Amino acid sequence: MILDLLRHGETEQGGGLRGSLDDALTPAGWAQMRQAVATAGPWDALISSPLQRCALFADELGARLGLPVRREAALRELHFGDWEGRSAAQIMQTEADALGRFWSDPYAFTPPAGEPVAAFAERVIAAIDALAVSHAGRRVLLVTHGGVMRLLLARARGLPREQLLQVEVGHGALARLALAADGRLLEVV
Repeated sequence: MILDLLRHGETEQGGGLRGSLDDALTPAGWAQMRQAVATAGPWDALISSPLQRCALFADELGARLGLPVRREAALRELHFGDWEGRSAAQIMQTEADALGRFWSDPYAFTPPAGEPVAAFAERVIAAIDALAVSHAGRRVLLVTHGGVMRLLLARARGLPREQLLQVEVGHGALARLALAADGRLLEVV
């Protein structure tokens, strides 16, 4: 399976940790995503996070390409708990030590009331494994979030878990992975 990953574009609520917040895209965010896929594809299937910043663009693209869109809840963003909707600068003002621990090893520190990164990784990888079975030999576009893309790209690159948050994924970024027969993710450049 070839898996193209598309991160949603800029959202109305701006930067910060959006997580499970269901922000809408800005006009610039729509443009970022349209530009990213303008010369990409073709795809045999479209899969999307259920959050509107991904799903509404996937619906538009699916209508244009004549492909149905499947929403996959397991491929939504990490839930940041009490940190959702806050920027790193805001969190630094009151919880600098906790934010530092999260940035240095997100698997070892969970934001207050948040989802552990190990549980997030488990649900995302299980969803990708299921897609690999149901879409073997096909090209799939996954419209998703920065955290999902960081996780999958870090695995494909063989990075240690402490480097997860060092993987850069901008708004409207498009990346390609191949799923090998043995289940390994390989980055295609």
